[in-house]
Amino acid sequence: MSRAGQAGLAEAEETLHEEACRAVGDDDFGDPGYLEGLRVLLHAYDDEARLNDYGRGAVRQMVLDTLARRLRAERAWREMPAVLEHEIQRPIVICGLVRTGSTALHYLMGQDPDLQVLQYWLAGNPQPRPPRDEWQAHPDFQAAAAEIDAMYTADPSLKAVHFMMPDGPEECRHLMMQSFTDDGFEVNANVPAYSEWYEQTDMLPTYERHRDLLKLIGSTDTARPWLLKYPVHMRNLSTFLEIYPDACIVQTHRDPLTVLPSYISLIAGFRSLFEDSIDRPAIAKRQLELWATGAERAIECRRRRDPAQFYDLHFADFMADPIAAVRRIYAHFGRELSEVGEHHLRHWRENNPQHKHGRHEYSSEDTGVSGRQILDRFAGYMEHFGIEPEKAPV
Repeated sequence: MSRAGQAGLAEAEETLHEEACRAVGDDDFGDPGYLEGLRVLLHAYDDEARLNDYGRGAVRQMVLDTLARRLRAERAWREMPAVLEHEIQRPIVICGLVRTGSTALHYLMGQDPDLQVLQYWLAGNPQPRPPRDEWQAHPDFQAAAAEIDAMYTADPSLKAVHFMMPDGPEECRHLMMQSFTDDGFEVNANVPAYSEWYEQTDMLPTYERHRDLLKLIGSTDTARPWLLKYPVHMRNLSTFLEIYPDACIVQTHRDPLTVLPSYISLIAGFRSLFEDSIDRPAIAKRQLELWATGAERAIECRRRRDPAQFYDLHFADFMADPIAAVRRIYAHFGRELSEVGEHHLRHWRENNPQHKHGRHEYSSEDTGVSGRQILDRFAGYMEHFGIEPEKAPV
């Protein structure tokens, strides 16, 4: 039973699997390794999360949907085994600290027709990418659009915090959720036991599945290189490069004193949909250590690799001239931005100026950690990459 005396999610594990099987018409979930993370998560929801009525229903549906997506992916691989023979070569991967302009860069580069991206609707429903003119009528596309609309209807301010479109470039989180190893679960709820387990778990099986899901989605478009983005890949860089050894890594940078309060605000915003009591200081302390440690691990990983595999993009340089920044990225990795590609990028920039969907307003004073604590914890990272504070610490 949960703390509220209601039937708990942990004891509903079998029921959740049965419901997913009925919905998909299949019962092969693949490698059972995912069960460890699932069970830790369900117990954490029961014992630790402060879920409101909406949150209890939402996390249950999220788990159910994730199980159903595992089933569909396993069935697709059985029915189309040849998709796994495709190689993913030299993907361009945007990662780095959160809130460093990576989403804006991802959307901008994602307009280049010479690259393929992980669209939101396909990230949530992996399948061979259909022709573009069939998307609008596809039930999975329509469901993804409804999901985004519901979220922004529940809290319109979230559109300014993190903008998403069903046909727009999406982070890799949906793919990683299929292994129940992803930040999204702890972003939405207070689940310390899961957070501790997740931080220590071996991510190699997650990235193996990530690769195979990309092979499935891109099986109708094997010629174009992938453009991917997820800040979390920075924290798992060594493991990521085991699976994608020739990846072209774009690491984005900005003053942690600016990005961390912004990210805490983002988490609090999403979590407030699911929980009634938001503990910002606890969120801040967790995220401060998580991202500082991840940045340090990335530095150590990079010291063992060829420097040419990495390109460092500072926020100020990107904002000064985004198109020029993309050209520099391409040149560093031996690519060229075509005239058609540049036209698409400029069209996107003209129609999507900064703050188009509102300004993300947040305060750095109620995070529970001081500016000095942030700067001290990130001192090694800032010195290594030559990052100067954008403002004085509070």
